[in-house]
Amino acid sequence: MNVIADTAAPSPAATSTDRASELITAMAALPASHPSRPGMRDQVIEAWLPLARHLSNRYANRGEPRDDLYQVAVMGLIKAVDRFEADRGVDFAGYAIPTIVGELKRHFRDKTWSVRVPRRLQELRLAITGANNALSHTLGRSPTVTDIAAYLNISEDEVIEGLEGAQAYNSTSLSTPITEGGTELGATLGSEDEGYENAELRIALGPAMAGLDEREQKIVGLRFYGNLTQSQIAEQVGISQMHVSRLLAKALTKMRTQLGSSLV
Repeated sequence: MNVIADTAAPSPAATSTDRASELITAMAALPASHPSRPGMRDQVIEAWLPLARHLSNRYANRGEPRDDLYQVAVMGLIKAVDRFEADRGVDFAGYAIPTIVGELKRHFRDKTWSVRVPRRLQELRLAITGANNALSHTLGRSPTVTDIAAYLNISEDEVIEGLEGAQAYNSTSLSTPITEGGTELGATLGSEDEGYENAELRIALGPAMAGLDEREQKIVGLRFYGNLTQSQIAEQVGISQMHVSRLLAKALTKMRTQLGSSLV
């Protein structure tokens, strides 16, 4: 009686993986200067793209577009292909996966901060996030700063510093509406008020003005307090514009000496 073995055919996915492994092994065996290597490199990258897609999908739903994450994963795959050495006894998947994952983690660490902060604070923020997640499950409540500090074996001040640095991870656009009437966030921000600077200038000018004669005080007052031009001052005082210019220059020289600094 003949027995026919029921041998299942390999799945398409297994066949694809085997083919990809054969390609990377063949490429790694070629010298760097071999004319066939560039073309084979392209085939290897294409064959392993499903791995890059799979790993990038693991990091989806974290605020970054899927296509961007896939591109980052592909960059990691290319690095793995170019750096792989078959004679080290590690299969390509075992080498490529941590390389691609490292590239994705680096992307989240370096590229998604709205405001640049020191690398130490970025890593501290990630450590605090991990500690918060772990302690929330263990304690059954939100951990305190003291809990996180003890878990990470750091000071409470360092935890607070890390939490403050985390605020740079996301930013709000100045165009964000904050009222039903459409008022934007940027409209609520203050700007430099020249009135304060002018007030300080006038306070500083007081003692210096006292050293001027009556006509000089009037001319300086009209120029810097009344914001009149030299021609307008000449009309009010009843002298020529040239005379106003000379008197003003003389008065300012006296005031500079009194103040000990230059007036602009």
